Amino acid sequence: MSIVPGQMARIYTPALPTDAVREALANAFIHRDYTTAAGSVAVALYDDRLEIISPGELHFGLTPEMLYQHHESKPWNPWIAKVLYRRGLIETWGRGTLKIASLMQEAGLPVPEPVPVPVLHENTGYVLMTFKLPKQYVGANALFAHIHARPGQRVGEMAVTFMLTQRTIERWLKQLREVGSVEFIGSSKKGGYYPKQ
Repeated sequence: MSIVPGQMARIYTPALPTDAVREALANAFIHRDYTTAAGSVAVALYDDRLEIISPGELHFGLTPEMLYQHHESKPWNPWIAKVLYRRGLIETWGRGTLKIASLMQEAGLPVPEPVPVPVLHENTGYVLMTFKLPKQYVGANALFAHIHARPGQRVGEMAVTFMLTQRTIERWLKQLREVGSVEFIGSSKKGGYYPKQ
C-alpha cells in the first residue's frame, strides 16, 4: 500500500498479480472434471502460499512441465473456455500457464527451475497450483493469525513468541495496520493492545 501526494485514495498493491490469479482460476474451471460430483474448485490461502485446487487430472497426455512450454490448446471443457474467452477473462487458449509465469516474472517474483512459480502439481484426483507469497508478506500473515488466536499480547510478548526482535514485529504490525488488517486500541505507553480481528 502506498499514499500518492495529491490523491485522496490509498494505492493498494496486491501480494500476487491479480491477472495471474484470475488466469489460474479460469484454468481451474476450464479443465475441471465435471463428471465427478466429488470436490469443487477451491482456493486456500496460507501464511506463505495461495493454492488453487481443481478436481480431475491433466488430460491429453499433458504434464505440468509441458504446460510451461508452448503447447496445443485442448481444453477439457471447451464450452466453458469459449464463454470465458468471449467475456475477456482469458486471452488465448493454450497460453494460460505461460501467461501466469510471465506475469509472475514481471511482478519481480521468483521463477525457479525446473517448474516455474506458481508450481503446478498433479495428484490422483486433482490438480494443484501453488503461488508462493513474497517473503515480506509471510511474516505479517503469520502475525495476523497469531493476533487472531491470542488477542491482547503486547509487542514484546509477540517478539518472544516468534523469537524475533521487537523491531521486526513492529515492522510486520505496521504492514498489517496499513492495509487495515489490525487496529491498536488504547495507549502505546500503558495498556494498549491489538484485539481479535
